[in-house]
Amino acid sequence: MNGYEVSFQGAALVARGTGALWWPDRQLLCVSDLHLGKSERMARRGGVTLPPYDTLDTLSRLEAEIEAMGARTVICLGDSFDDLDAALDLTEDIRLWIARLQAGRRWIWIEGNHDPGPADIGGAHMAELNEGPLVFRHIAQTAAMGEVSGHYHPKAQLGRRGGGISRACFLVDRQRMILPAFGTYTGGLRCTDPVLDGLMGPEALAILTGTNPVPMPMPRRAGALRA
Repeated sequence: MNGYEVSFQGAALVARGTGALWWPDRQLLCVSDLHLGKSERMARRGGVTLPPYDTLDTLSRLEAEIEAMGARTVICLGDSFDDLDAALDLTEDIRLWIARLQAGRRWIWIEGNHDPGPADIGGAHMAELNEGPLVFRHIAQTAAMGEVSGHYHPKAQLGRRGGGISRACFLVDRQRMILPAFGTYTGGLRCTDPVLDGLMGPEALAILTGTNPVPMPMPRRAGALRA
């Protein structure tokens, strides 16, 4: 299996090389920050014009993960759409594609800061979800236990500065896990950023995505003091 096994709050999880989180015992697949419709939103708002294929690519990769894992529950962990208009303006073929992915499965849209409103696309819409020992929400809270979140699009560098490879990554410590962005046109926030450095405990791991997921101690700010 293309993944790294993680024991988190008593749950045996797999951080997939694709950036998806798999919970085998619950047949549950979780992805974060799909940002469907980002190229359309940027064009609509007069931003940089990007090739309009991000939604197709993101859904293709999501479908491949669902089929590979045989997922019975799918959690989209917020910012599934780049904004509310992107959700409302989906083409009919994309709506039908999402409906096919949802068919016969429990499907949960967690609200994000980009897509806070309800959308008529099927599935359940929730602010957060408690599932066994875990709580799924979009943005990490300062005091949380067993929390699985997204929002920050963490990334880490493998190798020396200037010559290393930067990859999206999972961050995990004793009390929380932060997922990488799954969407095609999503950037990333370095682990050394003060926000992530402040959220994660001193024992935190960064699990880099890719063909062979690589665990490493979470990179920290130079000179940062850890408790």
